[in-house]
Amino acid sequence: MIPPVNLNALKSSAAFRWTVGLGAGVVVALGLVLLFLLTQATGNRELYERNYTLLLGLNVAVAALLVLVIGWIALRLVLRLRQGRFGSRLLVKLAAIFALVGLMPGLMIYVVSYQFVSRSIESWFDVEVEGALAAGLNLGRATLDTLAADLATKTRQAATQLSEIPDSIVGLNIERLRDQLGASDVVLWSASGQLIASAGQSRYLIQPERPSLQQLRNARSQQVTTQIEGLDEMVQGGNGELGVDNSVGPPVPGAATAARVKAIAVVNDPDLSVLGQSRFLQITTVLPASLVANAIAVQEANRQYQERALARGGLRKMYIGTLTLSLFLAVFGAVLLAVVLGNQLAKPLLLLAEGVKQVAQGDLTPKAALKGKDELGGLTRSFADMTQQLADARTAVQHSMSQVDASRANLQTILDNLTAGVIVLDVNGHLQSSNPGASRILRAPMQAYQGQSLGEVPGLEIFAKDVLAQFADYLSNNAAQTVAHWQQSFELHAAGHGASDNAITLIARGAKMPGTQEYLLVFDDISDMVSAQRAEAWGEVARRLAHEIKNPLTPIQLSAERLEMKLTGKLGPTEQALLTKSVKTIVDQVDAMKRLVNEFRDYARLPAAELVPVDLNALISDVLQLYHSDSSSPAGPVIVEFDPKARPILGDAHLLRQVIHNLLQNAQDAQEGKEGARVTLKTDYSESSNRVRLTVRDNGAGFPEHILKRAFEPYVTTKVKGTGLGLAVVKKIADEHGARIDISNRVCGGVVQGAQVSLSFAVAA
Repeated sequence: MIPPVNLNALKSSAAFRWTVGLGAGVVVALGLVLLFLLTQATGNRELYERNYTLLLGLNVAVAALLVLVIGWIALRLVLRLRQGRFGSRLLVKLAAIFALVGLMPGLMIYVVSYQFVSRSIESWFDVEVEGALAAGLNLGRATLDTLAADLATKTRQAATQLSEIPDSIVGLNIERLRDQLGASDVVLWSASGQLIASAGQSRYLIQPERPSLQQLRNARSQQVTTQIEGLDEMVQGGNGELGVDNSVGPPVPGAATAARVKAIAVVNDPDLSVLGQSRFLQITTVLPASLVANAIAVQEANRQYQERALARGGLRKMYIGTLTLSLFLAVFGAVLLAVVLGNQLAKPLLLLAEGVKQVAQGDLTPKAALKGKDELGGLTRSFADMTQQLADARTAVQHSMSQVDASRANLQTILDNLTAGVIVLDVNGHLQSSNPGASRILRAPMQAYQGQSLGEVPGLEIFAKDVLAQFADYLSNNAAQTVAHWQQSFELHAAGHGASDNAITLIARGAKMPGTQEYLLVFDDISDMVSAQRAEAWGEVARRLAHEIKNPLTPIQLSAERLEMKLTGKLGPTEQALLTKSVKTIVDQVDAMKRLVNEFRDYARLPAAELVPVDLNALISDVLQLYHSDSSSPAGPVIVEFDPKARPILGDAHLLRQVIHNLLQNAQDAQEGKEGARVTLKTDYSESSNRVRLTVRDNGAGFPEHILKRAFEPYVTTKVKGTGLGLAVVKKIADEHGARIDISNRVCGGVVQGAQVSLSFAVAA
């Protein structure tokens, strides 16, 4: 089966071949048309003279185009040869052979034809032919001059005969004179140019053509003047045929005009000569048609001979250009034939060479195969089949690899998004890989320690030692691999703090990875869970203490007060003072115990929050009426920064009042007696998260680092008189509201400037 070939490559190759073939056909067609035009032009003088410039330009253009095409083909062959493409030498050799086969005979014929054309053209313009034409032209001129002189003599004699005849009877004499001389027209003019008498064609004209003033002056000065008319018009009429002489006036119907000789002589009247009123006799004779035709033929032949003699250089160039164009066409055809035949011969080899090169470079795309029935065509088809099989095999491998990569990427995505930490260790405890959860939980950049021992990470020395010990015990006690993993809890301490208050509780699980010498360690931070369990335990303790302690407190207080009432006035002053002091001490301590029990009760039995829309700004303003807002307070003023864009939140107003009271009281207690103390309450609405944040800041000493992590646990406090339940109650109420609570120290320039507690509430719909 022949695989599908690259359609784009085939289309581009076919398009290129069609373009080259079409261009070659156009060039050859132009050359043949130009050769035909040149042949026609050289045989047709008028066509040659009219289109000489155009034919010469086309000749040069087509020749230049052929030279460019031949040069382009040669350049492509040279480039293929320099690039070392397979088959280039064969193509160059074939092109050179065909070019020589076409060039050498064509060049020989060209040289011979060039010499023949050059000498033939020169022989056309022989000196004897030119002399014969000049002699014939002179003979014609001499004959015409003789006829004109003869007519002038006869006209002068006739003028002498008419000198004594008056104008009244001169008409008969004019008619007789016309018949005697065989003239076509005889006219007698007055000195002023007025017609006196006429015979011939002028008799039928309304306004006969008058002699010009210059002709009359010439006749008066020379006694007679002659003029040959009509020859130029006949020459312009062409082919020696008799033309129409328009200078004589409109012809009479049926009368023919021809080339003529016109003579004008002065008629001297002895009676009128004194007055200077001479008359003029005009006699017109038609020239013989044969004489005129021969004269015109000789004149036209001489003119054409002179024109061709002047254009023989251009004619020679035209013939030579035709020969040159023929030579270029022959060479072009030979080179083009060489390239075409060479391509046909080298195409299978070129396909195989290109295919082998592509396969060597890793390109297994379908290869083209020839449809021929010869051995080379079969070889290309076999190579295409082999390439297709390799491509299918590689596609299968790539598909498998892509599935593996996709599974690996999915696993990595899962590991990156796990809240639990995952670490891979070798048998020596060196870190091979880890996920972001491990860095977050262990609070160390684990990726930076990849390849190093886990014990080299600051703060994890003991943890690494305990983990390796667990793996050693697991491997030694689980030789039969009946247990899939081990599980153990660990407690870590942040770097620089050894107190248990800053501990992180981890639950870790370890296993040996199958097929490798690596360990898998998965762990999670359960500190919040432990803290929640501790808070739940404290809540249970608080409920029991509130029940067991509160019951005897009231009888104790009543018994002390009754004892004081019974004994007052019955004791001496000293004893009375002791009694009063003792009873007061008992009552005060009972009240303190009641307050403690009430706090236990409130922490253990907070009512469920009833969430309704609450205006947080208005609620804070209402609560702040119980606090001093100026500097007269020992704890400093309370400054409020409300966000007017804050929207109502979902909350329980009663519980939120308790939150605000606890936070304000803690802030004032933290900075009591400190100069410049002040408490700031701020609300801020975030459009992006659609939540309202309440922030309480103070200028106190802030929280110690070991308190920050356990600040919301019961009975964790830094105050001497505090119970440690304030922030625990706030945290519990925040959880009831689904609010996020954050606690931190405000640090500026490395110095703690106070503490900050913020709660983020959801906005009411």
